[in-house]
Parts: sequence; structure tokens; C-alpha cells
Amino acid sequence: MNYRKFANTHIELSKIGLGCMGMSAAYGEDKDDKESIATLERSIELGINFWDSADIYANGTNEKLISQVLKNNRDKIFMATKFGFRMPDNKGDSFIASGIYVDCSVKHIKEAVENSLKRLKTDYIDLYYAHRIDPNIPLEETIEAMSQLVKEGKVKYLGLSECTADELKKAHTIHPISALQSEYSLLYREVEKEILPLTKELGITFVPFAPLGRGLMSNKLDINSLSSSDFRKNLPRYEGEYLQNNQKLTAALEELALSKNVTTAQVAIAWVIAQSDNIIPIPGTKKRTYLESNAKAVDLNLSSSDLEKIEVILKKYPNVGPRYSQRENKFIKKS
Repeated sequence: MNYRKFANTHIELSKIGLGCMGMSAAYGEDKDDKESIATLERSIELGINFWDSADIYANGTNEKLISQVLKNNRDKIFMATKFGFRMPDNKGDSFIASGIYVDCSVKHIKEAVENSLKRLKTDYIDLYYAHRIDPNIPLEETIEAMSQLVKEGKVKYLGLSECTADELKKAHTIHPISALQSEYSLLYREVEKEILPLTKELGITFVPFAPLGRGLMSNKLDINSLSSSDFRKNLPRYEGEYLQNNQKLTAALEELALSKNVTTAQVAIAWVIAQSDNIIPIPGTKKRTYLESNAKAVDLNLSSSDLEKIEVILKKYPNVGPRYSQRENKFIKKS
């Protein structure tokens, strides 16, 4: 495994992390805790030391699952989790149910961190993100409350997810923001305009989630096999003309991948990594097979010619579609 420096620290994180959401939530009922635990254990063997979760993933169940491996390997893992999304009465599936909202109040932050610490069975969280910016709470209050957690030793570093460039700048003046998480992939490059350059300027690690476009870039995803409870069933990219475009795009990428004796998924991850040296993507998986394949992407060096070929493919198939439905879009603000 290759490593990159985390923010303005001496901490070395694996060049890719492990997104743990799908082990417990979002992608249907096909859950296998035994295989997920084996995947977590295998990631340690591979040298992947950066795991990502959130308290909303199956209402804390994902954090509980992770704890089964984390508790005996605490010194080997840089653990990130998030707070902010809530369900009415803390019940339901946040990825398909209605009523989800954002709460970054001081009161909730204090409660959320204690609950995450308990579920993870740890005394501290390495990286604690605000999952979204709360439109009803002054940003200063949220960041100051998060900063207090650092002073108390419950959290080591602070992060934000899906914020605007102005929000990141403002937050960073209140307390150092060490990581910014957002979607970034061959299907979604909006962050290249402001967010990615700003993180580079401020010495902030940029953490792309969904670097494989939630499976579309693997060229192995059978859309028809997705269950009705799979979050992706309601995303525009998986429908109609957008799906047709994305399948053609991925097929073209596969030709490039085959010429290099690698997979399309490895090309997609390697492309993200190649965009800046402050990037650490967190492709998610719940299976060892995919984990091992993803890990090999860190050794794939795309040449300038390869990158040019990818740009040509992207320009040929530009109709990738919106990344979210109206339900999810209401939680995203544009810079």
C-alpha cells in the first residue's frame, strides 16, 4: 500500500480508504455481517488504515459493526465518522424514508459524539465530520461546538462534508478543518471549480466518496438486479438516457482498462487519485474481492496519454445525469 500525508500533519494514511456505508445501509437488503467483518479485517492486512462511517448509516448499526474489528485494532485505524443527519424519532431508513433532516445544533453534537463513541467502542474519533451544513444554525456555533470536542479529547481532527467553498473558508478561520468530503468521480467533477483547489491551498485533505459513481464505473453493475430498497434505484444516473450514456462511457473506459490489463474500476479510482496529491478517495465495498481489486488501483500510474484518452471519452459521453434526486438535492448547496 502507498500512503499520503493527512492534511497539515505527520499522519500517513493509505492512498485509498474504505467507505463502510454499504455494509449496513443504502444498497438493499443484501447484507452479510460476516463478510463485512472479514472485509474490514482484510483491509488492515492490505495496509488500508482509513475507515469512513456515519451515525446515520442504518441508525448507528454501521458503527456497531465496525466496532467489532476496531476495538482490537484501534492503533492501526484512522477512524472517521459523521453526524448531522437525523430521522424523526430516530427511526426508519434514511436512504428511502421521508422526514430526514439536518441537525448541527450544539445540543445534538454533544449527544451525537457520545453515541458514536459508545457504538464504536472507542475513547476518541480521529476525524469527525459535519455530514451537512445546518441551514438553521450559524456555522460558527457548529464549528465552535466541534472544536470543543477536540479540546475534550473526544475528537482529534475536524471535517466537513458537501459544504460550499465560502463555508469551508469561514469554518477554517474558526478551527482548522483537516478534511473535506464530497463526491468526486468521472461522473461528477463539479468540485474541480472551487472546492478542490481551495483544499489544496489550505492544506486540507480532500476525501472523495463514490469514486466509482456508486458502482456505475465498475462496468459490472446489473441495474436490473437492484432491489426496490436500493438507494440507487431513485438516482437519475440509473435511468433512461442517462443510464444509456453511462453504460457506453464505462464500456469505452473498459477498452482502455483492458489495454493496460486492469479493470475499469481501477482506472476510475486511479484517475481520481491522479488529480491532486491531497486526495484520498474512499471507495465503498462490503466484499473482500472488490476491496482487493480497489487496493490495486494505488499502483496504477496513468500516463498523460491515458489521462488525455479519458478526457476524450468523457467528452464523447457527457450526458451523465444529475447525481441525486430532488430528495437528496435539498441538502446540497452550490458554491
